[in-house]
Amino acid sequence: MKILFIGGTGIISTASTVLAARRGMDVTLLTRGQHASQLRSGVRTLVADVNDPSLLGKLNHESFDAVVDWIAFTPADIERDLTLFRGRTRQFVFISSASAYQKPPVHYLINELTPLANPYWEYSRNKIACEERLMQAYRDEGFPVTIVRPSLTYGETLIPLVLNSWERSYTAVDRMIHGKKLIVPGDGTSLWVITHNSDFAKGLVGLLGQQKAIGQAFHITSDEVLTWDQIFRTVGDAVGVEPRLVHIPSEFIAVCLPEKKGTLLGDKSMSVVFDNSKIKRFVPDYRATTKFADGIRQSVAWFNAEPTRKQIDQQVNATMDKLISLYERGMSEAVRSFE
Repeated sequence: MKILFIGGTGIISTASTVLAARRGMDVTLLTRGQHASQLRSGVRTLVADVNDPSLLGKLNHESFDAVVDWIAFTPADIERDLTLFRGRTRQFVFISSASAYQKPPVHYLINELTPLANPYWEYSRNKIACEERLMQAYRDEGFPVTIVRPSLTYGETLIPLVLNSWERSYTAVDRMIHGKKLIVPGDGTSLWVITHNSDFAKGLVGLLGQQKAIGQAFHITSDEVLTWDQIFRTVGDAVGVEPRLVHIPSEFIAVCLPEKKGTLLGDKSMSVVFDNSKIKRFVPDYRATTKFADGIRQSVAWFNAEPTRKQIDQQVNATMDKLISLYERGMSEAVRSFE
């Protein structure tokens, strides 16, 4: 099976690349070449910018059984992909986002029939618009789209804690080790699902080449459900400390840090549980087998194996300290006003 990944060097796309190649698929990565050191032997690379108009000429004699676009975020990206891959693939997989599901939810259990609506996060609204354009192309012209919606997914290079630094995610672990407080949005009891990239890859790769998946949407997540307090404490267990948690309402955080409104009010402050029965019907051997406690120990081991990986985001540290100080001072002033 001949596969093209647009991108393919991110956290979840790398795991999918590795698994697809291991299963004997002929994998090509369309990449700008910025992460060549991450590419696996046996995986072909096509070094190009997907937004370069000359790419159309380079693809003149190419066709694929499946194309997966990991880096499409706006309807303009979808129009580009329609131009590039009409008649060149039997399946086009768009990587959307589970944050596109209705917020706030009207039911705790989410399945693929849950409406798509997110008034809090432009990122999610753009993903919804991308899905709508692709489904229009499927209805109008038979464009062979399959939609996949990951939720929060991590691998060994990431500590996936809310409000942590994404680029320097050891920051939260460093705070734990040094006894600094960490912010948990809300009261810490909202439910959340975190999926290991190796598990996500099993679902994604299992869909490739499936003609019955055309015109369908799937989320691919773990069945393990934890509270945010449990998630933070599981990371603490992995490094041998009890984290000092401060619970701050998401609305307060969003007022102080407006850039966090989408990822909090539009995603991680909500309780989210996913019904994975659909992906299991289409990919019968799909099971998420990596428990968070095991996966996060692998992540901590990866950082410990090379001290230079333990980069700290001082700006995030300063922001956390300031937000905690403001909140605790406000709480103290409120208590005094009622005495």
